[in-house]
Amino acid sequence: MNKHVSPKLNRRAFVVGTAAVGAGLALGFDLPFGGPTVVRAADGSPEVNAWVVIRPDDTVVIRIARSEMGQGSLTGLAQLVAEELECDWTKVTTEFPSPGQNVARKRVWGDYSTGGSRGIRASHDYVRKGGATARVMLIQAAANEWKVPASECTAASSVITHTPSGKITTYGKVAEAAAKLTPPADVKLKDPKDWRLIGKGVKRLDTADKVTGTTVYGIDVKLPGMLNAAIKDCPVTGGKLKSYDEAKISGMKGVKKVVKVGDTAVAVVADTFWHAKTALDALPIVWDEGENAKVSSASIAKWLAEGLDGGPAYVGNSNGDAKAALAGAAKTIEAVYNYPYQNHATMEPMNATALYTADKCEVWCGTQNGEAAFAATLEASELPAEKCDVNKLLLGGGFGRRGQTDYVRQAVLIAKQMPGTPIKLIWTREEDMTHGRYHPVTQCKLTAGFDADNNLTAFHMRISGQSILASLRPDALVKGMDAATFAGLNARGDAPFGYTVPNLLIEHSMRNPHIIPGFWRGVNVNQNAIYVECFMDELAHAADQDPLEFRRKLMKDHPKNLAVLEAVAEKIGWSTAPPQGIYRGLAHFASYGSFVAAAAEISVTDGTKIKVHRIVAATDPGYAVNPAQIERQIAGSFVYGLSGLFYGGITIKDGAVEQTNFDTYDSMRIAAMPKVESIVMPSGGFWGGVGEPTIGVAGPAVLNAYFAATGKRIRSVPLRDQNITFA
Repeated sequence: MNKHVSPKLNRRAFVVGTAAVGAGLALGFDLPFGGPTVVRAADGSPEVNAWVVIRPDDTVVIRIARSEMGQGSLTGLAQLVAEELECDWTKVTTEFPSPGQNVARKRVWGDYSTGGSRGIRASHDYVRKGGATARVMLIQAAANEWKVPASECTAASSVITHTPSGKITTYGKVAEAAAKLTPPADVKLKDPKDWRLIGKGVKRLDTADKVTGTTVYGIDVKLPGMLNAAIKDCPVTGGKLKSYDEAKISGMKGVKKVVKVGDTAVAVVADTFWHAKTALDALPIVWDEGENAKVSSASIAKWLAEGLDGGPAYVGNSNGDAKAALAGAAKTIEAVYNYPYQNHATMEPMNATALYTADKCEVWCGTQNGEAAFAATLEASELPAEKCDVNKLLLGGGFGRRGQTDYVRQAVLIAKQMPGTPIKLIWTREEDMTHGRYHPVTQCKLTAGFDADNNLTAFHMRISGQSILASLRPDALVKGMDAATFAGLNARGDAPFGYTVPNLLIEHSMRNPHIIPGFWRGVNVNQNAIYVECFMDELAHAADQDPLEFRRKLMKDHPKNLAVLEAVAEKIGWSTAPPQGIYRGLAHFASYGSFVAAAAEISVTDGTKIKVHRIVAATDPGYAVNPAQIERQIAGSFVYGLSGLFYGGITIKDGAVEQTNFDTYDSMRIAAMPKVESIVMPSGGFWGGVGEPTIGVAGPAVLNAYFAATGKRIRSVPLRDQNITFA
């Protein structure tokens, strides 16, 4: 990297600060010491501002701080910048600034965290301003050259025109001069009605490289003199490494070193990964598994069930007096549901490459939070911020798992024991499956009360189970409560409850087993949507009412929820009878700032084989940056949601995860994939997420259709445990 100015940062202060905020290429910036000196990218091209680099051939390099893991944020964010920049989209490329440079430049690129469907919705404003600011500077540079007022100049497709004289120039020709200008203090963003690129289904910018195999993921990194490492951590969380017999493998082919990693793990470093793995498998290891080895899925389930009926609970949403209304109800309905641990099961297992010396530590990895990976590098290396950096690569799957940094820390700790040698740590599939950060396990008791006219008068929902924030971000708890548990159940905000009930109580009995939870794609929306939407179907049938009409009466105060629900009902043909042998189910929910609904058509053979023929899905994300990509996200979300519904579920035996590979943790196949019909219906005025919301409605739509087909309610996931599978 070229020389750059770095502030002296206290390592501990940075680690703490990054925890609070929760790249393919390490850019070689040459930062100025003052005056109108041009800041340059690694190839020498001028940086107009932090977001935009213009090359002499008019290529526009747009900087992307968020991570790309298949969801399309890289293209969507580039569209936002390019819209305001008024550049030629055919000449746009992208690159990742490193988190170390972000810190050195006072976090000029903002938040690097990519999760919770926030990539676009949480950064749209400032990235658009980045594009608009660069456009103003480029126009001003051209105006200065022509000695005309900038107000007489316009820009379009990377060409600047002086309207009175007809003179033109290109961005590439004035970029050097523009880079020397002082950025305007404020810029005006376009009115959405004037957007020309935002809202268009343009092709993804990363597809060609993926198709041709030139995309470099973390697992592909190769450095001169690099060695490979395989690792085994204690199979029971909370346990420790007791001992290992290094002498037993010292003569094995390719083995360079055996190292202890923290208090819980041991790694073998070798010339190839296979040699490292083979030696590690032969290494005698003794674990001290501790008291957690007594825990099983059955003991966890028993503990959670106890939380459904008593003890303290955090209230997430309430109005009226639900308990009194239930006591006086003409009729009450009760049901208990449960949802299991789920594994992210990314196709690319956890990996990171680290190079440590006494003067510098550098890491190459895929990460959903570059700054958190940077903080982990600082902490493990014990070096100051100006001596560390993380090179962010595309992710071979993230789904929330790569928001954690345990694998980064391990890579640095291993490299630290072999200074000057690049070490690539790759987790085996078994290590990846048994040391995940799992979707939290929960149970839920739902109770509803009706009056004599079959009007719903009371709704009590009590969730018993694990808190993600209590484990991963305890500082984010509010007086002990995990607000994230109530996704889609809130009174207001970006995940509101979609029904109005006179007497409502939604609460959480927090019970945290030793298994570490994590943000699994869609997170708490997945179980909450099943709990609410399947139970609402139960209530509709108990009241002898059509499930759509029953919901409509409760949704008069929730027009956006109702709009997406009615859109899928109309397209699926809810008001008309389905073909012989076909059965339908509905579901809707609100989360991540968006409103979604799904209607499924299924058939059932022998009561145990489900064929999902068709799913109609509607989403209102406020603004749709790339509708074509949203449609792909919707289809992909059903792969994830239906896989979790049918095949997911992590079980615990002797304190450890039982599922170790894809033979015991399966995913749906192409043959089982239903036809997906997407309705993208942006209503404007807000920015919602699109990557995760529709995952939650996949399960309840299919489960409600299953009831329509069989008259049986399934209240426990996964379906494999009910001996139900895809037809």
